[in-house]
Amino acid sequence: MTKGHGTANDFVLIDDPDAGERLDAEAVRELTDRRRGIGGDGLIRVVRSSALMHGDQTAHRAGDAAAAGAEWFMDYRNADGSIAEMCGNGVRVFAHYLVENGLVDASAPILVGTRGGVKTVTVVPDPAGGPAPWYRVDMGAWDLPAARTGDVERGADSIVTTRGTDVARPAVSVDMGNPHTVVALPSLHELISADLGAVPDVDPVPPHGTNVEFIVVDADGDDDPRTGRLRMRVHERGVGETMACGTGACAAALAARFWAGHDGPVDWTVDQPGGPVRVEIEADRVFLSGPAVLVADVTLLD
Repeated sequence: MTKGHGTANDFVLIDDPDAGERLDAEAVRELTDRRRGIGGDGLIRVVRSSALMHGDQTAHRAGDAAAAGAEWFMDYRNADGSIAEMCGNGVRVFAHYLVENGLVDASAPILVGTRGGVKTVTVVPDPAGGPAPWYRVDMGAWDLPAARTGDVERGADSIVTTRGTDVARPAVSVDMGNPHTVVALPSLHELISADLGAVPDVDPVPPHGTNVEFIVVDADGDDDPRTGRLRMRVHERGVGETMACGTGACAAALAARFWAGHDGPVDWTVDQPGGPVRVEIEADRVFLSGPAVLVADVTLLD
């Protein structure tokens, strides 16, 4: 097993290419427990797409991934043991694991199978000039129902109540292959004061739950109307507050651009407690770039 993180969103990775390991909800909770296990926001099984093509709800996604040429599938679970569609920070860590273990060619695009579809990952330089590479993920198509259904003028499709904030706030839903609800706050003070240890109350309640992002848009310090910067905290479905969320960063940037209008920024820096990532919006697709780190190899004792 390996411990890794992307902007402090941390994961336990299990090398199980042939899907031979028992991986039920109880096992996931034990491994991700920060006091009794290894600890992590989630668990990622490194498995061949062909090994998951039979038997459960993942089979058709694994089959699609294999057909598209994605040898490896990111079998991702939240820390509570629930199955999740995608994880933007996790897919970078997954790709980094494949590169570091010689399982893929880092000079070519890396295809990763996920329950949210096949993601293409490329290795790019750290924009700050650091020695470690970043990973750029084509997160694929996104959906913003408020824009599609005519709620543009209202600018919201739900209301979120959060402990520690002054009042309930309007929010907008973003589908990144997994569900998100983005709340814009008026000040950094309110962003800091929000108590994300409690599950935010979202009305109407999404049928499969939701990740909730709280953002404050900052001046980005330049005169380029294409670039923007925002600060974000997140309560992840099935986990609680995490230091970062990759799909959440994409959802936050998409919501901020929606509120800014069609001439709003398309190239965003999203600052999270775990560090910054870059989000690029191109027509109906969005790209996420950020670091990935493998911390340690772990051997469990009987």
